[in-house]
Amino acid sequence: MTDWHKSSYSDGRGGNCVEVAEGAVTGVRDTQNREQGRLDVPAVEWTALVSAVRGR
Repeated sequence: MTDWHKSSYSDGRGGNCVEVAEGAVTGVRDTQNREQGRLDVPAVEWTALVSAVRGR
């Protein structure tokens, strides 16, 4: 899991930044606090979460 990208919902001023690395397991981490680790979620669960947040 090395292909990290910022969430499209992160603001452009350096705040509220979340990075995601997608694959069989999706990693989520705070851009400004990478050293504090990450949350790993099975891809199917991540897809369900994103769909629920989007209201689909």
